Amino acid sequence: MSLIHLAQVYLAKGQYDKAEPLYLRAVRIEEAEYGPDGSGVIPALECLAELYSAQDQHAAAEPLHRRILRIREEALGCDDPSVAQSLTNLAEIYHAQDDYAEAEPLCRRALGIRENALGPDHPDVAQSLSRLAELNFAQGNYAEAEPLYKRALGVWEEALGTDHPVVAMDLTNLAQLYYTQGHYDKARPLYERALEICETILGPDHPNVAANLSGLAQLYNALGWYAKGEPLYRRALRIFEKALGSNHPLVARSLGALAANHRAQGHYDEAEPLYRRALGIYEEALGPNHPDLAPILNNLAELYGIRGHHDDAELLYQRALDIRRKA
Repeated sequence: MSLIHLAQVYLAKGQYDKAEPLYLRAVRIEEAEYGPDGSGVIPALECLAELYSAQDQHAAAEPLHRRILRIREEALGCDDPSVAQSLTNLAEIYHAQDDYAEAEPLCRRALGIRENALGPDHPDVAQSLSRLAELNFAQGNYAEAEPLYKRALGVWEEALGTDHPVVAMDLTNLAQLYYTQGHYDKARPLYERALEICETILGPDHPNVAANLSGLAQLYNALGWYAKGEPLYRRALRIFEKALGSNHPLVARSLGALAANHRAQGHYDEAEPLYRRALGIYEEALGPNHPDLAPILNNLAELYGIRGHHDDAELLYQRALDIRRKA
């Protein structure tokens, strides 16, 4: 297990190239001890799958999750709660690839197993409800997502209390659903409550605080309150940099959001270096042709167009198109 623990340190630091050989070695050791289909190999397989998912290598993670699912079904039966967790993990792989047709039945099966085995008010049921809500949200099925989020929130609050970080996470999810529909009056108090919970329980410099600051700032931007959103974006950026390092993709996302805020206010000189820095981080962390680069390339190109730098804008637009064609 010390191999896995060391690999998890590397994973948390984003040092994936150092983590992978340790996880692979752990898998080989566990296979030799328990056999390829023994339950003892599952922890190492799960960690390796998590590593691949963190790098968006979903094609590598999928067969690992399928193997874990098969092992659990054969060892424990098809209705064991641990099977539900494997179904959930596999559904998340498909969700990340926008393959909702594959993901949704897995989520529904996991929910059914948990309700039958654990009862309707168990926290694991709330997890399945949230995952199913996320799938509906991603497909634009807002009317289906809302009651699922609300039911999950009720279960979390009853099981964990009203001020738990998991409650804050579900509040944020529901706020994002309302925000997407333009229901800003419903979204704002949820973002504010989630932020208060995270600051109180996790401390003012936790990444979850930064995420809620960003959500609330995004809401302010939508209302045209750019000056009110700017300090929230700046604080979120400082938290992400302190917690994750200056070259983490979440730092890049925060830089892009702050740049967009400046652009909306006409502060083009402030926006451009933020976009450029965000682009550099994405390129270093994800590679020059990752799909996540396309939006930041488009945003920077739009800024160049506004400023009359049309040749520079054309190059960036073309690069973004090329990336999307390859994705």
